[in-house]
Amino acid sequence: MGLKVPLALIAAVVAISSFSVPVWSDSTGFAGMHDLRRERGRLCMSDHWHYGTSGSQKSKSKARRAAIRSWASFTAMEYGSDWARWGRAKSKKASCSRSSGGWDCSVEARPCR
Repeated sequence: MGLKVPLALIAAVVAISSFSVPVWSDSTGFAGMHDLRRERGRLCMSDHWHYGTSGSQKSKSKARRAAIRSWASFTAMEYGSDWARWGRAKSKKASCSRSSGGWDCSVEARPCR
């Protein structure tokens, strides 16, 4: 026996979902697990770093960008996109090295929003 959903209900859901609703924050709430402090107008994790790696890339600049995307992706998944902006992060470090397949980079930073 299948679930029967009235066509009018489906139409209403589609109509509602087509409107653009502003999103103020997609914070997961997990940031509160860490010590936070204000630094130059931003709220930052004072004792927690996130890391990102690039994998082998053709150029050093591509490897660095890939490592930053990796850092931002994991940070966004754990805390929300407000925390995942490399430009806002503090205590940033990046290191790159040449490998047989190209360039590899790794980054670390404390997330801020």
